[in-house]
Order: sequence, then C-alpha cells, then structure tokens
Amino acid sequence: MHILVTGGTGYIGSHAVVELIREGHTVLVADNLVNSTEESLRRVAQIVGQPIPFVNVDLREREQVERMFQAQPKFDCCMHFAGLKAVGESVAQPLRYYENNLNSTIVLADVMGKHGCKNIIFSSSATVYGTPDHIPVTEDCPKGIISNPYGQTKSMIEQILTDVHTADPGWNVVLLRYFNPIGAHPSGLIGEDPTGTPNNLMPYITQVAVGKLKELGIFGNDYDTPDGTGVRDYIHVVDLAKGHVKALQALERNCGVAIYNLGTGRGYSVLELVNAFMKATGVNIPYSIKPRRPGDIAIYYSDPSKAKRELGWEAELGVEEMCADAWRWQENNPQGFQ
Repeated sequence: MHILVTGGTGYIGSHAVVELIREGHTVLVADNLVNSTEESLRRVAQIVGQPIPFVNVDLREREQVERMFQAQPKFDCCMHFAGLKAVGESVAQPLRYYENNLNSTIVLADVMGKHGCKNIIFSSSATVYGTPDHIPVTEDCPKGIISNPYGQTKSMIEQILTDVHTADPGWNVVLLRYFNPIGAHPSGLIGEDPTGTPNNLMPYITQVAVGKLKELGIFGNDYDTPDGTGVRDYIHVVDLAKGHVKALQALERNCGVAIYNLGTGRGYSVLELVNAFMKATGVNIPYSIKPRRPGDIAIYYSDPSKAKRELGWEAELGVEEMCADAWRWQENNPQGFQ
C-alpha cells in the first residue's frame, strides 16, 4: 500500500514508519514539526536502509494539503497521528488544542475524500473512556467523562470520522485506542523526545536516570492497589506500531468503522515500573511521594482480545524490554534528537 503518515516524525509515528516499510509498504510522512524534528526520519532511514519521503505541511492549511495530494500517486490509506498531545498543556490552552486537532482532521478528511482515499487509521487513545465503566476496558465500554481537552479532541475526532462513514459508507475507519506507550526502538536510534518537562512516566524516569531531573514524583501511594500506587497498562511502542500496521487488514476487508484496544491486558503499578527499570538498567531512581492528582483513578488496563481475534495482533514485549529500550535510547541520546 501507499500510505500517508501524518505526524510521522513524532514518537509513535516514527516507529510506525519503521514497521510499515519493513512490511513492504511505501510511505509519505507529513508533519509541521511543531513538537518534533526531521532528525527522527534520518534515524528511521538508518534503521530501514532507505530515505523516508517527507513533506513539511500544516494540515489545517487546505492549499498545502491539496498540493501534497496532487504531487503524489494516489494514497491507499492515511495513518493519522498528527496532533497536539500534552494533557496539562491542553487544560491550560484548550482553544489551541481544539483548533489544531479538529481543524487538521477536518481538512485532511475532506481532501482525502476528494482524492478518492477513503481509508483512515486514527491513532486515538484510551483517554476517551474517561473513568471506565469496567476493568479491564473493552471496546464496548461506553465513553466516559473526559477530564481534559486533549482527550476530548480524540473523542470528537472519533465522532467526526464515524459521521464521515455514515454519510459515505465507502469510507473505512479504524479507531485505535491505546493505553500507555513506553520504550523505544531497540536500536536506540529513535525514541520519545518530549519538549520541556515530560508529562509521561517513562521519559521522566529516564531523565532522572540520565541526570537531567533530580527525582521522580509519584502522585499518591494510598490507592486500593497492591503497593498503593496507580496501576496502568504500559505497552512497548514497537508493539503499538505493529498494531497500527496490523490494522490495515481491517481496511482491506472493508470494515466500515472498527474500534480496537491496543494494550497488554495487564497492569503495572508506578512502583513496579520504577523497580523494573532499576532492575533492567542497574540505575537507581530516587523518588518522592506527592499528593494524588485530581481525576486519577486507581487501576486502568485493557482487554485487547478483540485485536488478537480480528487482527492477529498481541503485545509481545514485556516490561523488562520496555525499560531496557527506553534507557538505551535516553543513554545514547541524553538531549533527545538535538
């Protein structure tokens, strides 16, 4: 397939590009480099042994998107990763998140349809479940109250794309709701490179390990969990990327709208992850306990059995590989891609 990968210079997108090329697909990466760098694609090219076609485009600008489609052979599919994604920033700057994430998707889908590309895989998030109705979380779990604008944009984009299919059943839409991606490519060449202080647990741990940050703050140790810290479903980013590639199968059989959870199906507590990192790397992680954050829940993990049943996908890498690969990336690249 010839696949447009939006946001393909970012953390998950760049790993997906590696797996797409390994499976024999051709790609064009589209990104405006607001939170990423083209250096990630130079690293991807090292991994796969070929240059990665790239266009710097703002998906909100219809003329730019039109030019991109006109200059390319017809795309079979779009894998849509592009969007702003920091939860805390979205709370502080809600209008920026709604304007960017929604408008970019609306323009993209409209231009796709006009150019006869009616297959899209949307990289969504388990955030759309809010406080879930049941654990483990299945795809038929109703959407809950979402506590931040970032999560709201994911939910709204899911609805927009579902409505596009309703209006034109020629569209196929795959919504991938994934849990907590961590780790990095085993080569150590690409990985998570957050701007500023990390929002997510693993890059915070690795930046403490490399000496960029003094200590890890753990928010709450009085939850109803085995060690009192919150339990989450962490998934290796390479497994997650492979799940996106497997989702192409759903498009090939004209799935209409299909939803899949991508997770491991088991939870690790914050302290379990910290201890696993120290065991896998031999690096000590100092931490202190902070008050709970509002909106955090005790336990949150997926039931990914539908993806195994229908796509033949399941997570293969364990928490040890997640930790070792995350550390290899950070140790080799203490300043990220800079």
